[in-house]
Amino acid sequence: MIVWDNVYGFDFSPLKHTALSEPLVDTVDFKAVVTDPSAVFPIDLYTVTAAELAFSVPFRLRSRRDDFVHALIAWFDIDFTACHKPVKFSTGPHAKYTHWKQTVFYLKEVLTIKDGEEIVGTLTSKPTKQNKRDLDVTIEYKLEADEIARVAEGKCEYKMQVPPDSWQGNLSLTNLIGVNFVIRIGWELFVFSASNR
Repeated sequence: MIVWDNVYGFDFSPLKHTALSEPLVDTVDFKAVVTDPSAVFPIDLYTVTAAELAFSVPFRLRSRRDDFVHALIAWFDIDFTACHKPVKFSTGPHAKYTHWKQTVFYLKEVLTIKDGEEIVGTLTSKPTKQNKRDLDVTIEYKLEADEIARVAEGKCEYKMQVPPDSWQGNLSLTNLIGVNFVIRIGWELFVFSASNR
């Protein structure tokens, strides 16, 4: 991202690698979402094992318009279906605000995408060796563009850390692995999309 090279006249490029290696948990305006969402990791909390929560899954995102893609975003949708009165909600940018917000994974380069084109790739997540609540996340992606000059691919590695005093933390991706209470309350699936944020 070129923005780090000149921030109000200051060169922040030495901070670029560090800033891009840690995802941002923030609210994303729905108008900034460029692609249709894709459910990438369904979880049945009655049957999932801890080992299954370290995963590598493919994704495919189809653009809804001509735009620029600066980041991929993740959120979760939940269905509490084993209740007397089923409850559903989403933490996505299309839904009412929740304190979980969305997780923004900035890309190293800006992708120029056109309506109907796709970004395909793989999302890999596993707990770190140092702390099972922290995650190593890798996103490999390829923009399948109509014009050869716009075809782009890359691999981004991220470190997600949960603050030591946060037992609840941000569940959008941060606490998925290694937090037992999450498995008991109702994770259903991950959703992934691209953003021009």
